[in-house]
Amino acid sequence: LSTILLLLALIVVQIESLASDGGPAGSSMSKNRLWDRRHVLGSAAAAGLVLPGFGGHLPRAEAAVDKGEFLTLSHTTKRGSPVRVPCVGYSFYKTDSAMVGRCLNLALAAGVRHLDVATLYNSNAQIGAALQKYLETGLIPLEPAKKGDDPPPPKQVRGNSQRRRQQLFISHKLSNMEQFLDRVNVKASVKSEMEKLGVSYLDLCSIHSPLTDSKRRMATYEALLELQQEGLVQAVGVCNYGVGPLNEIISAGLPPPSVNQLELSPFNQHKDVAQWAKEHDTVVSCGAYSKLSGVSGPQEGWPVLADIAKKRGVTKAQILVRWSLQKGFVCVPRSGAGSKAERIAIAENSYAGCKTFVLSEDEMTSLDMLDEGLKAGKLGRRDGWGDQDVTGDDW
Repeated sequence: LSTILLLLALIVVQIESLASDGGPAGSSMSKNRLWDRRHVLGSAAAAGLVLPGFGGHLPRAEAAVDKGEFLTLSHTTKRGSPVRVPCVGYSFYKTDSAMVGRCLNLALAAGVRHLDVATLYNSNAQIGAALQKYLETGLIPLEPAKKGDDPPPPKQVRGNSQRRRQQLFISHKLSNMEQFLDRVNVKASVKSEMEKLGVSYLDLCSIHSPLTDSKRRMATYEALLELQQEGLVQAVGVCNYGVGPLNEIISAGLPPPSVNQLELSPFNQHKDVAQWAKEHDTVVSCGAYSKLSGVSGPQEGWPVLADIAKKRGVTKAQILVRWSLQKGFVCVPRSGAGSKAERIAIAENSYAGCKTFVLSEDEMTSLDMLDEGLKAGKLGRRDGWGDQDVTGDDW
């Protein structure tokens, strides 16, 4: 009976589409038709049904469960307790240097303990200055309820500075300019950024981009592994790596990265990279989503995301964070602090802000169907680079 009802629904959608478009079935699909089709297909997938004419059996979405606030990293050398990464962090990508301290305090006040930093962000010194105040005092300045009001008393985090540092997960990324053939130079660059941050070790240190050359990539990776053995880095990662550069590491007989961070969303899912990560116990981390809502963002799929957010009574960014959590990924969204909306977004996009709801299998299926390899930002695997850079057997 359910199969018959779904087939009837498809017929109704087609009739309504013809009426609204005023053209044959081969004419361009309107946004309403796209949504109706995906809505029906999502329902079918959730029911585990086969719909003729749509490529056979549609896969069910992953079980809509919360995989927890932390993931345990593989390929680490820390003795004793395992290295655990908070599943939702805060990225300082594009954060104005004058706003760094405020953004850090807003993130800490929201319970965020995973900080995503990079040499390219040019803010490690400012982050370090604000971070030291927190580590030494345990005080987090809070924002006033409204403009003109006095700020409330700061939030106090218990424990000593060592305990507070242990609760943080600091993830740093080396720029292309810091990839050297001489491993000594690589390690010197890492130590220089650690000094700016005011920390004695990094929880994760990654190569920001594979777009140098094989020799520099591998020498840099080996230098990070040496820093890991020395106890200055707990886990080694990469960013924006395709399957080719990832296999290069394996072919050299080196351990896989603990994390591969790349711009990833329902609109650009990098399924080949995600599958590689699954096979090699590498955690996938989703970079910032800042450009998805821009003019170059998804046009047809955006209303699907907006509809789910409206029904849930949350923001589209929260849906994206929730999607990544239920896929088993780590997510590091970002926001400025110049406006009240931006300041609120830092709390909304934290783990605490997204743990109050769970996407259904139907909703996950609808989001999973939005993949279009979207070129949304400058640091994604296909984003901002020519096709010749990221195609072919070597990639």
